[in-house]
Amino acid sequence: MIGTVPRLLAYVFPACGYEGAGGLPVPQPMDLTQLKRPRPKNGCLAAPPGLHLLPDIITRAREVPPRRLYAALCRLLLAQPRTTAHVAYDDRLQAHFVARSELCNYPDLIAVQVTPDAMPMLYSRAVYGSKDFGVNRRRLVAVLTALDAALGLD
Repeated sequence: MIGTVPRLLAYVFPACGYEGAGGLPVPQPMDLTQLKRPRPKNGCLAAPPGLHLLPDIITRAREVPPRRLYAALCRLLLAQPRTTAHVAYDDRLQAHFVARSELCNYPDLIAVQVTPDAMPMLYSRAVYGSKDFGVNRRRLVAVLTALDAALGLD
């Protein structure tokens, strides 16, 4: 159940009036290697080097099968506070999640994709506003920091 503040915010920011992925369109599959970021200050991209744009966080390949890496990333994202699954394109090793802020219920969108060579790519961004105050970066750092332990690679 959402609180009074999110209900009031919903008059200006409609998605704040919902829980989980409610109020947000289902994202279509996307190619994170071809990402075009409209507002880089309201999100964070974690990806391997060599893309057409510079990631905020550089990721590296893991010595595990890509499907195992994908499953671990999905589990870690779902373990984040107030985060729910939105849609999965398992054949592409891609999934989308929604994380909501505690106070105002602002939604953030998170996409995860694993390449055939076991390279993780994550893109987390705010739906509303031009700044995210570092929330998306901290989220991705937490997931990537926990990743090797989750895979048993420590």
